[in-house]
Amino acid sequence: MQHTGLKVRMAVVGSVLFAFYALVAIVAVEAFGVGLPIVLLGTIGFAGFQYVVGKKIALWSSGAEDMPEDGYSEIHRSVERIADDMDLEKPRLMVADMGVPNAFAVGRRGAGVVVVSEQLIRLLDHEELEGVLAHELAHIDNRDVVMMVMGQSIASMLGLAAYFAIAFSRDGGLGNIVLGYLASILVQTVAMVFVLAISRYREYVADSDAAAHVGGDAMASALRKISGANERSDAELDDNVSALCIFGGDRSSLQRLFATHPPIEERIEALRGVERSFY
Repeated sequence: MQHTGLKVRMAVVGSVLFAFYALVAIVAVEAFGVGLPIVLLGTIGFAGFQYVVGKKIALWSSGAEDMPEDGYSEIHRSVERIADDMDLEKPRLMVADMGVPNAFAVGRRGAGVVVVSEQLIRLLDHEELEGVLAHELAHIDNRDVVMMVMGQSIASMLGLAAYFAIAFSRDGGLGNIVLGYLASILVQTVAMVFVLAISRYREYVADSDAAAHVGGDAMASALRKISGANERSDAELDDNVSALCIFGGDRSSLQRLFATHPPIEERIEALRGVERSFY
């Protein structure tokens, strides 16, 4: 599907983050005498490293294993059908024992991976499970997974740049190191506010795409069941995985500014057809 709202938001956030990065690059070149080619190569290398390693860490930390077709044929057929409807190459399917019902997607179009927890498969009926699968495929189709990874990479680079710019200034000393550390946290937090705003919005869009394939009632029912099961469970997901999952936990009003997911009740309300525009 064409999602103008998501594309515009990703373009705006990408431009803001690039402007931050350009400022850091100028400081590195002018103030510290770092060559521009080194800055560019370092950026590409860091982002590429984080993209590849981040994907592997998410799969490793969840304990994901390849999902055999002979044991999960119904899921494979559903993903094939939905991917075909989206004009998307079928992603690699994996299954994991996460301790809670959840699912997440990593990668890009042509090299995507969808991980489904064993608990989710047992919890949902066929139509609800198809909704979750469609939701994860929508993330790959909309390329918002790549946007999230690149945004996090730039935020990390900004934090590192702020630290080195202050900690290793001419005055030096322990005080500068402490100030550099605090500045790093502040700069990275500000940058992540923009990235997390996209993270929350992309969940609405993926929910909408999933509803187009299975219906809003099935998708809302799936979210309700997942939320209830997670609230009753003591298991906690690794931070490398929770931001990617279909359910990221409920937050207080203050915490919502830094939440990766919107409140579950608002997602269900949107799926019920309440007048609300995401495009």
